[in-house]
Amino acid sequence: MSQSTSTILMIRPNGFRANEQTATSNYFQKISNDRNASELTLSAQKEFDIFVELLRNHGVNVIVHQDTGEHDTPDSVFPNNWLSFHEDGSAALYPMMAENRRLERQESVIEAVEAAGFTITNFIDYTEAEADGIFLEGTGSIVLDRENRKAYCALSPRADEDLFVEFCEDFEYTPFVFEAFQTVEGNRKPIYHTNVVMCIADRYAVVCLDAVDDKKERRSLEKSLKFDGKKIIALTEEQMHSFAGNMLQVQSQTGKTHLVMSQQAHDALRPEQLNTLKGLDTLIVASIPTIETCGGGSARCMMAEVFLPRSK
Repeated sequence: MSQSTSTILMIRPNGFRANEQTATSNYFQKISNDRNASELTLSAQKEFDIFVELLRNHGVNVIVHQDTGEHDTPDSVFPNNWLSFHEDGSAALYPMMAENRRLERQESVIEAVEAAGFTITNFIDYTEAEADGIFLEGTGSIVLDRENRKAYCALSPRADEDLFVEFCEDFEYTPFVFEAFQTVEGNRKPIYHTNVVMCIADRYAVVCLDAVDDKKERRSLEKSLKFDGKKIIALTEEQMHSFAGNMLQVQSQTGKTHLVMSQQAHDALRPEQLNTLKGLDTLIVASIPTIETCGGGSARCMMAEVFLPRSK
């Protein structure tokens, strides 16, 4: 099983803005009062289009689906939170904390992936958990080491431990649970998504160990990654706040691997960290300041990996 894929699903935004329903637990997000909704949407669409072109220029197969604007879905640009595609032909649907984010679950998105030549043979639907106030927001909440069948989850209001364990049982991953925090107005608050804390690639992991306050958990996390042969590029909390943990390894259609990150994340890295990463992968760097600032998510959040089998 490969850690990365050459096909990515991305949703072109419509009605983009800072989502007031997610702001209570996403401390990366900033409300913008100096631009109206149409200006924000145009800016986000421009950033999105350039990002897609950048990926395609590096040989990545990108399936683009346009948000129709039919529903109030300001965060539709982040599809990896509600949907994941797996090599056994399964698609998983996830329970979302924000009610307006649940509207992102559109059949047309699934149909776009199938129309692009992929086969879905099974749906695993966790969304009933929403009725009980239980959430697990896809590969935002879960970071997968696909090669070693290990799944990492930083617990938060958006990541329930029992449901995470259920996911691991369904997809045959070994669960690794920890808690990660960031300082907000002098207080330590849970980080909303695991994928802003860490990125796992084939030979390395980019991870903010400083966010794991419990020393035993921090040592266990580091030990787990090293046991699986990952070279650790350790981030500071300040670098994490610049989305340096929100990266994703992808492949070109020829099998060459790349590491995707935002310009803000790139600029936050120290020269020696960049040199290490460049020695491991080709970097793809996208400038997405509007999406990052108002959406509170970065490059990795915008990409839903497609590991499905091809249609015959």
